[in-house]
Amino acid sequence: MAENSLLEKILGLQEKYDGLQKQLSDPEVISDMKKYVQLNKEYKELAPIIEAGKEYKKMMDDYDSAKEILAVEKDEELREMAKEEISQIEEKIPAMEENIKILLIPADPQDSKNAILEIRGGTGGDEAAIFAGDLFRMYSKYAEKKGWKLEVTNQSEGAAGGFKEIVCKISGDHVYGTMKYESGVHRVQRVPQTETQGRVHTSAASVAVLPEADEFDIELNMNDIRKDTFCSSGPGGQSVNTTYSAIRLTHIPSGIVVQCQDEKSQLKNFDKALAELRTRLYNMEYEKYLNEISAKRKTMVSTGDRSAKIRTYNYPQSRVTDHRINYTMYNLPVFMDGEIQEVIDQLQIAENAERLKEAAE
Repeated sequence: MAENSLLEKILGLQEKYDGLQKQLSDPEVISDMKKYVQLNKEYKELAPIIEAGKEYKKMMDDYDSAKEILAVEKDEELREMAKEEISQIEEKIPAMEENIKILLIPADPQDSKNAILEIRGGTGGDEAAIFAGDLFRMYSKYAEKKGWKLEVTNQSEGAAGGFKEIVCKISGDHVYGTMKYESGVHRVQRVPQTETQGRVHTSAASVAVLPEADEFDIELNMNDIRKDTFCSSGPGGQSVNTTYSAIRLTHIPSGIVVQCQDEKSQLKNFDKALAELRTRLYNMEYEKYLNEISAKRKTMVSTGDRSAKIRTYNYPQSRVTDHRINYTMYNLPVFMDGEIQEVIDQLQIAENAERLKEAAE
């Protein structure tokens, strides 16, 4: 039992937590929106640690009281009750201590953010685009189950269905921290709709999940941005409407180009495109951090290494295999219907083990 180095760490954080609470009610801090947002974020991140610490302290106090009763009490019935309480607490302590150790490791500061999800058909032509569409449906269903909001910002449809490329924003609680494990190459093995001989083909689609930049994360100089307007287009390039509502933004210093044609309003498309541009610029910086941790953690794929195959979807065997943790399930239709939480849970468990190992080194 790690009695009390854990309690000491939590007591140290309690002072910080109380200090943040005080600052957040300070009118000077409230008037500085950037500072207020930052402090509020820190406060919210500390809350689960403080809560777990209180629960742990109460349990350790109960444990000490029960041991004291056992040491001094003569009444056999009370002694039995104390023994039972000690036994129950001893059972709970290791899991609670493990949870606190994980909570004490600094989380990725991006985990609480919304995310930009990009899916692109890779090798496999029409079949890859169809598979990209299947993945988009899977993530849409998952987002729905989580109560998240999904908004498509840009899409290019495949000739035989699905998408050559689709980009969307997912908003909600802890989206990036949950979805970040999905970045990488997803491989599918199945008989394509276009195959007449019944042969199994292998195709692929790449998925990238980026933390959405907040307004305060990066300052954009509008003089560095070129704005172009054009008509929204549908499959085959035909014009969807005759107004120039679609927006293309080019960030001249970096050469990054984003476009949005999802809304009928030019202003709404501009706002969405600007948010995506901010995110892409922010991620150029974030990539350095991600490259560093991806070298240590097999659960994460760096943004610069989108060629890493992370998962195979084998239709003839109804099998899903995640190659990072050698985890296999035989429930492919259910998985493709958005039931992906099980594999994300396993990836989080594996990452927590890696983070604990890093912290111990």
